[in-house]
Amino acid sequence: MSGGDVRKLRVGRHTVEVHRTDKVLFPGGKDAKEYTKGDLVAYYRSVAAFMLPHLRGRPLMLERHPDGIDGPRFMQKNTPEHYPRWVKRVEVAKEDGTVRHTVCDDSATLVLLADQACLTLHRWLSRAGRIDRPDVMIFDLDPADGSGFDAVREAAGWLGELLDELRLPSALMTTGSRGLHVVVPLDGHQDVDEVRGFARDAADLLVDRHPGRLTTAARKKDRGDRLYLDVQRNAYAQTAVAPFTVRALPGAPVATPITWEQLHDPELGPRRWTIADAAEQGRTGPWSGLGRGRALGPARRRLDALRGA
Repeated sequence: MSGGDVRKLRVGRHTVEVHRTDKVLFPGGKDAKEYTKGDLVAYYRSVAAFMLPHLRGRPLMLERHPDGIDGPRFMQKNTPEHYPRWVKRVEVAKEDGTVRHTVCDDSATLVLLADQACLTLHRWLSRAGRIDRPDVMIFDLDPADGSGFDAVREAAGWLGELLDELRLPSALMTTGSRGLHVVVPLDGHQDVDEVRGFARDAADLLVDRHPGRLTTAARKKDRGDRLYLDVQRNAYAQTAVAPFTVRALPGAPVATPITWEQLHDPELGPRRWTIADAAEQGRTGPWSGLGRGRALGPARRRLDALRGA
């Protein structure tokens, strides 16, 4: 197939043109397999059923690599005018106007974004219509340079125990990069400041319990060899990598939901799954028992009691 070929795919109710399916986006190497745009499209089609529930209704920031991971990248917030009319948009206010974010509600949009060499989808933690009311809270466990994954595993276990004390459901996700995300579903009744404040106070309590191992210091030079508990993704207009999204790294690793039991798998690492096998993990339903989102009010009272004690 020549580089100029166009392939038309029927995806749901729409026909999507995919250009240059043989274009290499992830070059092969000593320890990495080569993947093309066609592979990226096929992957996103394979995980659409698992991925779309985490995308629907959410503004997206799109990380695009038109010439593959070795070329320049750019972050796309505004939806281009040339996108088909059936692609949903949402207007979000900013200081000097609005941003028209893309919203990915269906498989056709997912395939279109793959055709645009959008490798990684970064999602808002709230949905259109309730943009200042997050229904997800995220703790990003970011290891110090040179630290192994055991430090991430250890911190995730401590955080999971704390969330159990607070009677909040939680789930784990590999980031496809360096660490793990601990994800807490919310009912969307608290505003962004309440959610961010809760996440900050919970992280501070955990640091108080393990001061030599954890930190919330925003500046890298202040962290030393401690693992960073990052709660800044809970701030307004911040985003987090979406479940099942591909990362722009050799071998096409994927941000992949896992079970708490898998945290103890000796083969687990932040890049454990790639576009070759992440769909298989998705079919196991790792987050199927997570349940509905919770209100933060009762958990806030429990957290304040623990902090006071």
